[in-house]
Amino acid sequence: MKSRVALEVDDVQAALDAAKAEAVKNGWVVSIAVVDDGGHPLGFLRLTDAAPLSAQVAFGKARTAALSRRESKFYEDVVKNGRTAFLSVSDFTTLEGGVPVLVAGQCVGAVGVSGVKSDQDAQIANAGVDVRRGRVRPLIAQIGAARAALHGSCIKTTVPGAP
Repeated sequence: MKSRVALEVDDVQAALDAAKAEAVKNGWVVSIAVVDDGGHPLGFLRLTDAAPLSAQVAFGKARTAALSRRESKFYEDVVKNGRTAFLSVSDFTTLEGGVPVLVAGQCVGAVGVSGVKSDQDAQIANAGVDVRRGRVRPLIAQIGAARAALHGSCIKTTVPGAP
């Protein structure tokens, strides 16, 4: 049985708070979205005076990062380099500013930001992801210990002819 880490309410709020702090520090007005590993909304914040469209774009960037398990900038670069067919993929946002949250190599969600230049959106999203990375390290140690305990107590069986 696989164990998996998931974003919790406190993680989502911490990511939103850190991303907001980065935006406010720089005087940027943006929308910030946090999604789970399936791209489903977990949290959202639209700063005062942020354009209404930025909300939709922020979720699109976050969803793209979560579903692809890579930064949305990857797809922006693909399109910029001539592979315009990616523009036809539905529910995919090919703009920088979506950053996946990876825990022990597994994607548990993503942060997406929209409202300023794409590299600035990514800077804000990374601030939200970085705070999550700091919160998850102790959890990874707990999971590792639990897996070791579970593995030690499992009864191993073999099936004839199975690899």
